Amino acid sequence: QVQLVESGGGLVQPGGSLRLSCAASGSIFSINAMGWYRQAPDKQRELVATIPSSGSTNYADSVKGRFTISRDNTKNAVYLQMNSLKPEDTAVYYCTADVKANWGRPYLQRWGQGTLVTVSS
Repeated sequence: QVQLVESGGGLVQPGGSLRLSCAASGSIFSINAMGWYRQAPDKQRELVATIPSSGSTNYADSVKGRFTISRDNTKNAVYLQMNSLKPEDTAVYYCTADVKANWGRPYLQRWGQGTLVTVSS
């Protein structure tokens, strides 16, 4: 079993900052790409940012220049630094990771339970 646990969500005023964290635990042989998605009320889940095990990051146009994704492979963790937050960033944010449980298994995409970010004055 693999678990992804997010933390760091909450209420913040427009223009403020939050840092989301996500740690993977359980049966992990290796992790490939990690990332963040979000889902606003009455909207489909959308990609926010991804980071491969090595190589360049990828961001949704709506967050470029404001959000920064990073990871710590020693901790099986991924982070999302969110600056200059806007009301339209309000959503449940989900962490995801492509995890190989052991040498002979394929990579499977795993999801966290989500953490709510509310941007409001």
